[in-house]
Amino acid sequence: MELTSKKFKSELILEIQACLQLAVPLVITQILEAGIPLLDGVMMGLLNSQALAAGALGAVTFSTLASVCRSVLSAAGVSVANAFGAGKIDQVSRATGQGIWLAVTMCLPVMFVIWHFDSILLLTGQEESNVLLAQTYLRSIVWGFPAALGFCILKEVSSALNRPQFLTVITVVGLLSNAAANYVLMFGKFGFPVLGLAGIGWASALIFWLNFIAATSWICFDNYFKKYQLDCALHQFDKDMFIDIFQTGWFLGLQYGAEIGVFTVTALLMGWFGTETLAAHEITVETESFVETVSIGISYAVTMRVGQLRGQNDLKGASRAGFVCIALITPVVSIVALIFWLFPNYIVAMYLDTSNLDNIEIVKTAISFLAAGAIVQIFYSIQTIAAGALIGLKDTKVPVLITMFAYWGVGLGGGYLMAFTFGWGAIGLWLGLVLGLLMGAVLLTWRFYLLTTELSYSRQQPHAVLFAERLVEKGGAGSMSL
Repeated sequence: MELTSKKFKSELILEIQACLQLAVPLVITQILEAGIPLLDGVMMGLLNSQALAAGALGAVTFSTLASVCRSVLSAAGVSVANAFGAGKIDQVSRATGQGIWLAVTMCLPVMFVIWHFDSILLLTGQEESNVLLAQTYLRSIVWGFPAALGFCILKEVSSALNRPQFLTVITVVGLLSNAAANYVLMFGKFGFPVLGLAGIGWASALIFWLNFIAATSWICFDNYFKKYQLDCALHQFDKDMFIDIFQTGWFLGLQYGAEIGVFTVTALLMGWFGTETLAAHEITVETESFVETVSIGISYAVTMRVGQLRGQNDLKGASRAGFVCIALITPVVSIVALIFWLFPNYIVAMYLDTSNLDNIEIVKTAISFLAAGAIVQIFYSIQTIAAGALIGLKDTKVPVLITMFAYWGVGLGGGYLMAFTFGWGAIGLWLGLVLGLLMGAVLLTWRFYLLTTELSYSRQQPHAVLFAERLVEKGGAGSMSL
C-alpha cells in the first residue's frame, strides 16, 4: 500500500511538471496573443464610445470566424502529438503538411465572408452607423487572416513536439509592435493618414504577418525541428490523413463555433438594448477573454499531453493529465473572480473615463456584467480544459452535442427568456451564460472521466473491449481507434 502511494505521488508530480512545462509558455503566448484584441479594445475607447461599440461588432465577428478555423486546425496538432507520442517521426511531417493544406483550403472562403459580413450585421438589426464603422475594421484586418491561420498551425505543431517556448518571444515583440502600429495608424502619425478604427484593423493584420514570418523562420533554423523534416511538409499530401484530420477538425469547428457563436449572438442581442449596453458588454467580454486565455493556454497543453499519452496507449496517464490541469486552473480563476467582484470600477476605468458624466450608464452596466462574468469565467475555464482533454482523445461527436445543448439550449435559450420574456434586461443574457457554462463544465468533465476509465479498463480486461468499442461508436469518439 505504501509503495503504491509513493508511486502515485511520483507519477502525479511528474505529470504536474510535464503539464507545467507545456502550459507555462503556452499560457504566456496565449495571454500575449489575447493582448492584441484587448489592446485594440482599449485603444478603440480612445476614439469615442461609438468606435468602441462598432469595434465590438467587428472584433467579435473576426475572432469568431478565426477561432472556428483554429479549432478545425487543432486536429492537425492532435495528430502530430499522437505521432510524437508513438515515436513515429515520419508521420509528424505528414500530419503537419495536411494541417497546412487544410488551412489553405479554408482561407479564401472565410475571407470572403469577413469582407461581406456587414450585410449580415444589418440583417441582425444593428444600427447602420455602427455597421458601417465596423465594416472599415473588418475590411482591413481581413488581410491578416492567412497569416493568423499559418501561425496557428505552427503553434499546434511546436506544442505537440514539446517546443512552444520560442512562440513567447515572438508574441512579446508582436504585442509591443501592435501598440505602436495602432497609435500611428489610428491618429495618423509620422505622415500616415488618420485611419481611426480601420487603422486598428490594419495594425493587427500587419502583426499577424510579422508573427507568422518570425515563427516560420525560427522553425526552419532551429536544430530541434530538423529531424522532423517539417520543410518537406507541403510535399507530402496524404489523402487519408487529410480526410481524417478534416473529419476530426470539422466537429471541433462545430463545437467551438457553438461556443463562440453564443457570445456572438449575445453581442448582437446586446445591440438591441442600445449603444451604451453594447459598449458595456464589449468591456466585459474583452476583459473576460483576456483572463480566459490562461485556461485556453492550459487546454492547449492538456490536449497535447493527452494526445501524446494516447499515442503511447497510456490512457490512465491521459486521465491523470486531464484532471491535473483542471486542478491547476481552479485556484487561478477563483482569485480572478474575487478581483471582478471587488474592483470592477478599476477594470472599467481601463477602457473609459469613469469620471465623465457621459459614460455613467456604460460604467453602471459594465459593473453589473462583470459580477456575472466572474462566475462565467470559472465554469468556462473548467469546461475548456475538459474539452481540450477530449480533443486529445479525438473524441468529437458527443462533445459537440453537449456544447450545443449547454450553450444554445440552456445558455442562450435561458438567457433570452430571462432578458426578454421575464423582462430582466441585458443582465439576463449574462445569467443565461452562467447556467449554460455550468452545464457544459459538468457534462464534458464527466465525459472525459467516463471515456478514460472505460477505455483504460478495456486495455487491461480483454472481455471489456467489446463494451468499450460500443461506447466509442455510440458516443462518437471521432476517429478514435482502440
